[in-house]
Amino acid sequence: MPLFKTIKPNKHTTIYVWKIEESLSNLSKNMPLTERSEKRLLSMKSELHQCGFLSVRHLLKTAGYTDFDLYYNGNGKPHLTDDKHISITHSFTFSAIAISDAAIGIDIEKNREKIKIIQHRFVNFERGFIHKDDDYIEQLTVIWGAKESLYKIYPFGGLTFKNDIDINSFQIADKKTTGYIKVEGWNKNYDIRFEQLGGFTLVYALDNSEND
Repeated sequence: MPLFKTIKPNKHTTIYVWKIEESLSNLSKNMPLTERSEKRLLSMKSELHQCGFLSVRHLLKTAGYTDFDLYYNGNGKPHLTDDKHISITHSFTFSAIAISDAAIGIDIEKNREKIKIIQHRFVNFERGFIHKDDDYIEQLTVIWGAKESLYKIYPFGGLTFKNDIDINSFQIADKKTTGYIKVEGWNKNYDIRFEQLGGFTLVYALDNSEND
């Protein structure tokens, strides 16, 4: 399947979502890769990961870029050669990229029971508003995805999900909330948007000064 969904949360930002239904050989066709990307692809033991990697390159192509326009800094964060901001995510049969003039973070996660077991690793402040009668797994997945998105925005690395990032109260029906990174010298709030995609949760964080 080609492009699954395009989202325009504001005039500065476009999000592209791909549902992976093609074979690895089909995703590989007409997809030139840098030497670095070819090595990364060959090092992946899982065909699912390989398909996710290549589907991201198809999303880049859809957005008018190639693999040669993408590079990574010393902290492993992706950048584009035209200085636009980019964030990348992949989970099982979905991948997505977000491209913006401002800082952007995106995450997609499969909704799984497992998240209830590991919630102690990332839930702190949020424990005060989680409602077990309101799509408990989805709530936890939104919190994880929101924190992952903010982690991707912060340029210096080293954040912990539990202690350095807070997500404000929300209900699943809201499809939005806010969040912030609690580190010295970084006083910014972010808009968090989220939606369900057939058993997956898509979450993205936007600099709220750019949401016009």
